[in-house]
Amino acid sequence: MLQNIFILITSIFIIIKSATMASKYASKLAESFNLSKYTIGFIVIAIISILPETFISINAAVQNVPAFGLATLFGSNISDLTLIFAILVAYSGHGIRIQSKILKNNVVYPIFLLVPIILGFDGNYTRLEGLTLIIIGAAFYYLAFKDGNHKSAIVDNPQNKSENTILFLLSMLVLLISSHFTVTSATALAYNLNISPILIGILIVGLGTTMPELLFSLKSVKKNDESLAIGDILGTVLADATIVVGLIAIINPFSFPQKIIYSTGIFMVVSSFLLFYFLNSQKYLSKKESFILFIFWLTYISIEIVLGT
Repeated sequence: MLQNIFILITSIFIIIKSATMASKYASKLAESFNLSKYTIGFIVIAIISILPETFISINAAVQNVPAFGLATLFGSNISDLTLIFAILVAYSGHGIRIQSKILKNNVVYPIFLLVPIILGFDGNYTRLEGLTLIIIGAAFYYLAFKDGNHKSAIVDNPQNKSENTILFLLSMLVLLISSHFTVTSATALAYNLNISPILIGILIVGLGTTMPELLFSLKSVKKNDESLAIGDILGTVLADATIVVGLIAIINPFSFPQKIIYSTGIFMVVSSFLLFYFLNSQKYLSKKESFILFIFWLTYISIEIVLGT
């Protein structure tokens, strides 16, 4: 059991480091193409940020534990929408101002998160449903790119594209390898502790996979680039819930305990509506509102622990 714990912690640590590297070099490549900050945050960095969850979930599907991957995806999304925003507000020392452009481009955002919940109420995802989720996610990203890239162009900063590309691909390879060991060690640990692997996915792996976007967002807030931070988090959550779940279903259609939808899935959707209610209220996320998000996250964790045991 100690060996599995060591492998799991080490694998998650490597995932965090490699995903952070991938985000760094992907951002440099995007800057060399003169994309806007909004586009870099919402699309480029967000797509890179989902790699840990994506590789872990695909490995879980291949190893016939798809519920572990699904729980990891939904669990990390809830942490992103609640805990991560609370940490960002605490780190900034004040509230976070929200650009009207972000709210306008994401007015139907929570509705998109309802789709995987509705499709998953019967406890399985088919290839057709997986394809539907991918199309929905891709359509949303297309609209975000179309509406967000023509403004706020950043200053072109030429980089060594070859070097950045090589380092980016290398970090992706390390990420893929470490995700395999994360799944194997987490499921083995769950069996040793006689608990559901789903609980390990939600509480440990899901929380660990939020670290790349947290680190990137903290750096963005420090530089007063809140639009980058918010775009990264919202983009990551949407991609996890649609494109990644869709990819898993296409690779290997799967069934899962319906309580993942009734508990984790519902919490994910409610947290998105709660967050956007706060964001739209004054186009500002205050300390009080971030504290409510944190309490919501604690409530979710407590319920999952009770259900998992």
